[in-house]
Order: sequence, then structure tokens, then C-alpha cells
Amino acid sequence: MSGRVKRERDSRPPSVRSSLSSRGPQELGGEGGAPRGLRVKREPADEEPRVKQEPLDEEDDDDEPTVKYGRFDPEDRRSRHCPYLDTINKSVLDFDFEKLCSISLSHINVYACLVCGKYFQGRGLKSHAYIHSVQFSHHVFLNLHTLKFYCLPDNYEIIDSSLEDITYVLKPTFTKQHISNLDKQAKLSRAYDGTTYLPGIVGLNNIKANDYANAILQALSNVPPLRNYFLEEENYKNIKRPPGDIMFLLVQRFGELMRKLWNPRNFKAHVSPHEMLQAVVLCSKKNFQITKQGDGVDFLSWFLNALHSALGGTKKKKKTIVTDVFQGSMRIFTKKLPHPDLPAEEKEQLLQNDEYQEKMVESTFMYLTLDLPTAPLYKDEKEQLIIPQVPLFNILAKFNGITEKEYKTYKENFLKRFQLTKLPPYLIFCIKRFTKNNFFVEKNPTIVNFPITNVDLREYLSEEVQAVHKNTTYDLIANIVHDGKPTEGAYRIHVLHHGTGKWYELQDLQVTDILPQMITLSEAYIQIWKRRDSKEETNQQGA
Repeated sequence: MSGRVKRERDSRPPSVRSSLSSRGPQELGGEGGAPRGLRVKREPADEEPRVKQEPLDEEDDDDEPTVKYGRFDPEDRRSRHCPYLDTINKSVLDFDFEKLCSISLSHINVYACLVCGKYFQGRGLKSHAYIHSVQFSHHVFLNLHTLKFYCLPDNYEIIDSSLEDITYVLKPTFTKQHISNLDKQAKLSRAYDGTTYLPGIVGLNNIKANDYANAILQALSNVPPLRNYFLEEENYKNIKRPPGDIMFLLVQRFGELMRKLWNPRNFKAHVSPHEMLQAVVLCSKKNFQITKQGDGVDFLSWFLNALHSALGGTKKKKKTIVTDVFQGSMRIFTKKLPHPDLPAEEKEQLLQNDEYQEKMVESTFMYLTLDLPTAPLYKDEKEQLIIPQVPLFNILAKFNGITEKEYKTYKENFLKRFQLTKLPPYLIFCIKRFTKNNFFVEKNPTIVNFPITNVDLREYLSEEVQAVHKNTTYDLIANIVHDGKPTEGAYRIHVLHHGTGKWYELQDLQVTDILPQMITLSEAYIQIWKRRDSKEETNQQGA
């Protein structure tokens, strides 16, 4: 074939040969002349020479490629009739992990093979995705950034409405109407493998020792105003951050995780927080890790403050969704105490000084720390340690403005008392179970007796602000529990599903429903309470 083309070209006049040679190889159908399967028809010398393509077989006419390597024609008729769509295997698709090429480990221009689920870079002639498609005959790929589908090695875009469920799993989107109905519906969703699940009540994978972070993320995903804000990317994607700022990655990953947890069309009934936790490791400078058990309260405190600052918030003036939902305020009264070893007369003289007078400061808080009474060390007649119990209102007395507590530092001692001046819409209690000293961490196993609903905190507000707070009654919506030893225990969480009104227990991938009475028997560590609004108040009274 190539010999015939060469002879025909050489038999032409020099003027025609030079005209043809001035055209690039692209006009002749490829490098070095005509492509295989095409004849070059000779034209009379006095006419403008042109290359005419004639298919060798009429059967091949429909499949005549309009694709050149490195380019594709958007009008390609095969785009809507790709023969390989039935090779897609949805059961292996998992978009929860970092979007890296499995060979080059690059995150630039990554494609997912929809046959085996692996990630590869590029789709050009020598790219990893192209080589994979030729080597294993896997032909359908999804660009993880543009959300477009391609057939390789033929390199044309696939346009088919049946693929929309795949792009929705990769990037779920929520309308305002959908978001407003999330807490009103109790509809179960069915995953691709046939299992049913409630959106929002979804297990999180424990990669190694990240259950402390999973429990916090689960709790925050069930706080409606915070969840609603992050379900809509429009709310935060245009926030300006300084160049080189990595903290905004935390906001992006948290938003992605929220949308995956509440996705009603997921392929599986659980989610892996891998990308979210990688952002946590990076942004916390490895203070919190996937492979090492952390403390739930430490993580919650860091995460809320990091989110607030990444969203552009400041300590005093600029507020964000985080402070709108969780921030309250209190007055702290502090009185310095003389050293206990000093003689009585000297103590009395010191107490007259201004330095030892009570001082008051206004302070904001994201959560309240509740102190447990010291656990007894004695055993009962069966030689078992007695597990003490304490009512919630006893440990809340710390914030009534009267109860004083002594705080010791290395050099000085102080007496402090606290009084609340503003209650947030969602109030977080952290029950102080762990005490650290130079040698080890001790855990206090005291059970806190608390009601699930109807906790009124009016008496803990100062008198002048009580009139401003119309609603001071709270109901529990999330309860995080720590089981086992201080450094190697496990975390689980109880959450209220607003649509069904039922309680569920989540521990990593396990999701089970639980009776409300059972929640109070656990070693509660962190709790989130929701303030009732006026409508709920009247509904409760009517009930």
C-alpha cells in the first residue's frame, strides 16, 4: 500500500509534488502520508490537487474514526453509542479516597477507570490511563475534576444520561428545597449492593485509630444549621484566603464529607473519611493522626476553632456559622488566694491588697467543661469497685454564679466562679473524665444521670439577661461515649435522627437503633444539646 502511494506521488509533475509536500502530515491523514485503509486518488495536473479518502470496506464506514491521537471531535457519533458501557462495575467504585494516580501518585488530571475502580493520570498516547486501557481492555474512564466520561484508547467523550448516578456519587449536590426537607422525612435509601440506610445515619470507616475523630464528625453532621451550611458549596467557596493558606482545605473536605454522609443515592451504606482525616493531619501539623488514638475533646476544640478561622472568622468581631451555632458567653469571677503556708496574720494583710480582690471578665465559650466528683476508691462486699452516679444538675452548679472552685497553678492559687450570660442555639457539654499527671492518665468512671429532653438552664443565667432569653430549654441530640481504658479505649456515639425521632448508635461502620433509656447508662463524654424554639415549646406543652 505504502509503495503504491509513493509511486503515484513520484509520477506527478514537480509543481504538484511541491504543493503536496508543503501541506503538513496532518492534512494527509497522519504522519508519513495516508492512513491505513485509505486510497489516494490521482487528480489531473491542471486542477488543485486534493486527497480523497475512500474506505476499503463499506461495512467500516459507520465506524470511521474522527479522532486523532491527543484530540477528539465533540461531534463524534460514538459519543452517544459507546459499546463499552456495560463493562462499568459500580460495585468497585469508591470516590472517598485521595484522588491520586495509582502509578505516578500525581493529583493532576486524574481519571478513574470505571471497570476496576483504580485511578490513573492523563489520557494521551503515553499516559497511565491510556496504557491501562490497552493492557487490560478497560475502556470507560471518568475525569475526577471535570466529571466528563471518556472511552480509551479511542479517546472520545461519552455522553449518556445513565452515567449521572456515578457523577452524583462523586459530587453530590443539594437544592435548598432538598435541604429544608432533610429533617422532615424518614425515607430509607437503598445502596447499590442492596443494603438500606438512613441518609445522615451512616457508618464511618475506622482506618486504624481514628474513631475519636469519627465520633466528633458524626456529631457535627447531625447539627442541622452547621450541616445545611456545608451541604451548599456556594456558602463558602468564594471566601478569600491568604496565598499559601492550607487551612481552607479543612473547610472543603468537611463540606465534601457532609454531602457524602447525607447523599441519598450512595453506592454503599458507609463512608470513608480518608480525605477529611488527611486534611486534619496536615492542618493540625500531625497533632491529630489516623494511626494514633486522640482525645475527643481536644479534637473538637481544635476543629471548631480551625473551621472558624478558615471561614474568615476572628476572635472578637467577625462571626461565622461556627460561632453562630455554638458560641455562648459567661462572666468569670477570679480571686487570688495567699499561699496556704503563710501565717494567718500575713494572709489577712494580703487579702486587703487590690491584687487579692475579686476581678470579673466577660468571656466567650464554644463548650462548657463539667467537672465530675472524685470517684471513691473503696470496694463493695463483692470486692468490686462501686461506680458512683451523679445527677447532671449537680455538675452544672459550677455555672450558677455562686459555687466557687479552687484552681492551682505552679506558683499561685485562685478561687473562680462562673455565670452564664448568653446561651447558644446548640450547647456542647464536655464531661471531664480524664486527669493527667506526670506519670499516667486516670479515667473517672462516674455515670452522669441526665434526662434526654427538657433541661432548663434559666437558673444559670444572670438575672439581667434572663428576660432577654425567651427559650432556655434544651433537648439532647448527640451523646459521645468513651469505653475502656484512658489511652486505648474506643469511642461510640448516640445520635437523634430528626426525621424519624429515633435514636441510633454508631461505632465505626456499625449502625444500630437504641432505646433512649439505654443512652443514660453510658459513660458520656461529650454531649450536644439543641435549644427549643417557640414552636417546639408550644408543641411540647400541647403534648
